[in-house]
Amino acid sequence: MITFKSTCMIVPSEPTPNGLLFLSESDQVMQWTHTPLIIIYKPNNNTIIPFSIETMKNSLSRALVHYYPLAGRLHWIEGSRLQLHCNAMGAQLTEAYSESKLDEFGDFTPNGMVQHLFPRVDYSTTSIEEQPLLLVQLTRFPCGGLCVGTAISHIMADGRAAMNFTNAWAKLARGEDLGCDEMPFHDRIMLRSCETPPMHPLFDHIAFSKPPLLIGCSDTKAEQEKETSAVLLKVTKKQVEELQKKASQNMVLVRPYSRYEAVAGHIWRCASKARAGNGCQPTRVRLGVDGRNRFKPPLPQGYFGNAIFDAVTSTCLYVDLLSNPLSYAAGKLREAIERVTNEYVTSALDFILSQKDVAHLRKNFDIRGYTEAPNFLGNPNADIGSWIGLPFYSVDFGWGKPVYVGPGMLHSDGKIFIISGPADEESLVVAVCLQTQCMDSFKELFYKDI
Repeated sequence: MITFKSTCMIVPSEPTPNGLLFLSESDQVMQWTHTPLIIIYKPNNNTIIPFSIETMKNSLSRALVHYYPLAGRLHWIEGSRLQLHCNAMGAQLTEAYSESKLDEFGDFTPNGMVQHLFPRVDYSTTSIEEQPLLLVQLTRFPCGGLCVGTAISHIMADGRAAMNFTNAWAKLARGEDLGCDEMPFHDRIMLRSCETPPMHPLFDHIAFSKPPLLIGCSDTKAEQEKETSAVLLKVTKKQVEELQKKASQNMVLVRPYSRYEAVAGHIWRCASKARAGNGCQPTRVRLGVDGRNRFKPPLPQGYFGNAIFDAVTSTCLYVDLLSNPLSYAAGKLREAIERVTNEYVTSALDFILSQKDVAHLRKNFDIRGYTEAPNFLGNPNADIGSWIGLPFYSVDFGWGKPVYVGPGMLHSDGKIFIISGPADEESLVVAVCLQTQCMDSFKELFYKDI
C-alpha cells in the first residue's frame, strides 16, 4: 500500500549548541516513546499541491537550527532517568507514495490503515541512544493529496511545544522567516525543582498513585489484554453548546463550564455506562493541565519542553456519575483542573525529584508488544486529554490549511483526546479508544445523550 522512496537524516543547516541540555522533572515522567500525528492536505479544485521534497528537507534543516534539541539523542542515566545530548545527529525524513487513494482512509480513524502514514520506531531492536527524537514521513497520494506524518519523542515536547515547532517548520517552508516572538525558549532550568526536595510535599500527589481497579480484580493484566477499538466522533458547534448548557443548568457558577469540562464529563459518564459495571465501581479520570500560565512568573509561551502536569479527579462511583446530572462529572473535572496552581506544580516537581526511580511515574505508553503499560488507565478509568486550542489548522507548508489533523495511533483502553475541528466549523473531534465489547454501546450513548 505504501512505497518508500527514500529515507535520510536531516541535520541543522548551521552549527548549533553542543553538549548536555537539562531535562526537567516534568520531562522525566513523560513516555519515552514517540507521539504520532498525521496532518492531511487535499488539493483545491483539482489543482496540484506545489510539493517539493528539497524544500521540505531544506526548511526542516533550517528549523532544526532553532529547535536543535530535536536533532540530539537521549541517554539513560541513573537507571530510570534520561539526559539529552545536543549533538546535531539529526532528524529522520522519509519520502513515501501511497497506492491507496486518500478517500480510502475514510475519516482517518487511528486504526491499522492510518498507521502506515507516520514513521515507526522498532523499540525492541533500537536502543534509545540510536533513536531520532523527530521522525517525519511525507506521503503522496494518487489524487495529489499529501500527508505529513510526524513522530516526536514525548520526552522532548508536549503538544503545544510540538505544534509550535511544526508551525515554525511550515513557515520556513513557505519561504518566510521566523519572528522574534516565534523563537523557542530552551532553558528548562526554569522548571528545576529545589536541590533538596522537602521530606513531605505540600500536596498529596494522587495523580501518581494507582487508579481504582475493576471490582473483583487484583491487577490490570486481564483488562490490558482485551481487544480495543478506536473511533473518531465529530461534535458540532451546536452539540458542544448543548452539552455546555446541560452541564451549567440550574448551577450557580462563577463561569459556565468550558467546552472541555462539559464534553469530557459527558464522555466519562457514557464510558461508565457502556462498561456496564457494578454501581459501586470506583472510577476516576486523568487529565493534563498546561502549567505555562500557572507558574509565577509564567513560562514563556515559546517554552519548548513538557509543561503539562497531570491532574486527576476525585474517585467517584458509577452510581453517582450516572444518577446525577452532567454538572456532577463536569464539576469533578473542574475541581481537578483548579487544583493545579503554582504551588501545586512546584510541589509536583519536588515530588518527582524525591523519587529514586521514576519509571513507575511515567505515563502509560501505547506500544503493545514491546512493554507492559505500568500505569494502565483503562477500564474502569479514563485518560481524557485536551488538544482544544492547539494550532493544528494553521500548519501551512505553502499548500493551504490541512483538512484533518489527529493522532496516528490509539490502542490503549480509556485513552481519549478532545481535538479542535477546522477553525471555520468551531466543531470538536473526539478520538476514543475503548474495549471493543463496549464501543458500540458507547457510540450510541454518546449521541443519544447529547
